[in-house]
Amino acid sequence: TVDPVVIIGEKKHIIRRSGVLEFFDTDNSLRDVGGLDVLKAWLSSRGRAYTKEARAFGLPSPKGILLVGIPGTGKSLMAKSVGREWNMPVLRMDVGALFGQYVGQSEANMRKALKTAESMAPCVLWIDEIEKSIGGGGGSHDGGTTSRVFASLLSWMQDKKEDVFVVATANDVSALPPEMLRKGRFDEMFFVDLPDKAGREEILTIHIAKAKRDVATVDLDELATRSVNFSGAELESAVQSALFSAFERGEELSTSGIAEAMSGTVPLLTTMREKIDALRTWAATRAKPASSRIPESAVELREQKRRNGAVAARRPVMPSITGAPEG
Repeated sequence: TVDPVVIIGEKKHIIRRSGVLEFFDTDNSLRDVGGLDVLKAWLSSRGRAYTKEARAFGLPSPKGILLVGIPGTGKSLMAKSVGREWNMPVLRMDVGALFGQYVGQSEANMRKALKTAESMAPCVLWIDEIEKSIGGGGGSHDGGTTSRVFASLLSWMQDKKEDVFVVATANDVSALPPEMLRKGRFDEMFFVDLPDKAGREEILTIHIAKAKRDVATVDLDELATRSVNFSGAELESAVQSALFSAFERGEELSTSGIAEAMSGTVPLLTTMREKIDALRTWAATRAKPASSRIPESAVELREQKRRNGAVAARRPVMPSITGAPEG
């Protein structure tokens, strides 16, 4: 038998030589991602589809997932963790980097990238912030190049036969063309929201442990209560900032130190409330929630909509005067 390390090393060499994809090394597994219990369970289930028993049972190969949600909530981390969980290489595709200056170069680069991914199968193909590269599917300004590249990717996603699991992430779903969201491109579309209190405790536990500190010395309940509306990235930043401050003061990482770092953070929800609420409204009927628990701000939004609906229902309906007889 061939040493798996040798196989991975050879695959890395092939990817570097291709120049169209990036081989992504990661030590993160699904256990290193806080919250998102529904998404984790789904991925664990789909990972079994690559076993011999699943094939003998007649299960088809999973196509992939689209992770839509708020920036900093762990979408990219989840994409990187899937490969580790399934023992597959993770290949990152930067669609924007595939565009070339010569006629036909962009389309050729896309075809080469997809063939390279197929040669690495089974593998995970990670397309980060996909809306920035192909959002809108337009192309009138570039002679139709963007449209052709986009069409090549969509056709491949629909018809691919090799075990290439696509994980695409997007922050601005309004920029995605309808063709991307159609059933058949992905197995499922998940909405990744801010973590609730329990999720924030999980995330804080992960980052405090990564700092090689005893979690028992920190009051997680107090910190999770203080950090309402924080994203996972903002929680990680608070822990790291507290570490720097503790080092400068010659102290140890503490609850008060992390709380102080949190007090100096303005959550993204504060500055982008309207956009995030609009995204939540869109996802409510179009995407599957990545977590079974709802964050506090989403609960507030639902309650506000319920109250607004109740008020609207109580308003008297004014009769229309169109076509009313002259009196």
